[in-house]
Amino acid sequence: MTESSPSGRPAVFLDRDGTLIDDLGYVADPARAVLLPGVVEGLRLLRDRFELFMVTNQVGVARGFLTMAEVERVNEHIVGQLAAAGVVIRHIYVCPHDRSENCACHKPKPLFLHQAAADYGIDLARSYTVGDHDHDVAFGEAVGGTGIFVLTGHGAKHHHELAPGTLVVPDLLAAARLILARG
Repeated sequence: MTESSPSGRPAVFLDRDGTLIDDLGYVADPARAVLLPGVVEGLRLLRDRFELFMVTNQVGVARGFLTMAEVERVNEHIVGQLAAAGVVIRHIYVCPHDRSENCACHKPKPLFLHQAAADYGIDLARSYTVGDHDHDVAFGEAVGGTGIFVLTGHGAKHHHELAPGTLVVPDLLAAARLILARG
């Protein structure tokens, strides 16, 4: 596996459901993919200093609730909304497997982080992962990066599961501000 590029650009790897959009379960209709408050503002703060990626576990595909085509339409809708607001998502990584399949790409396994490092020259040690589950935090920490937990989506419900010292913020805008404050 290719390691991160220390001379590369840092990135922010964003969870989708509950972090960028409302977590409504298995979302097949792009019209239901509504950006959470503060998402656009937060990503605008980050866009000049960080590459932005979306990384999402979509177990609904493995369970037969969604097709990959539906997931891709929803993702394209989200990316289109962000692009219209001046925010570029460099790449979308989707794990369509159920956790029980023990695949290499289900967060917190870092396959997609290593792929981004190899394909885009990302410095993973200076990068961040942001999401509303403990596996989103562990995802970044697995490669020496920093995980940030948001209380949107399932965050408030799973807050008690976090390890002591985990960085916790109310939402993506607060995460962006924290990232920028850390240098």
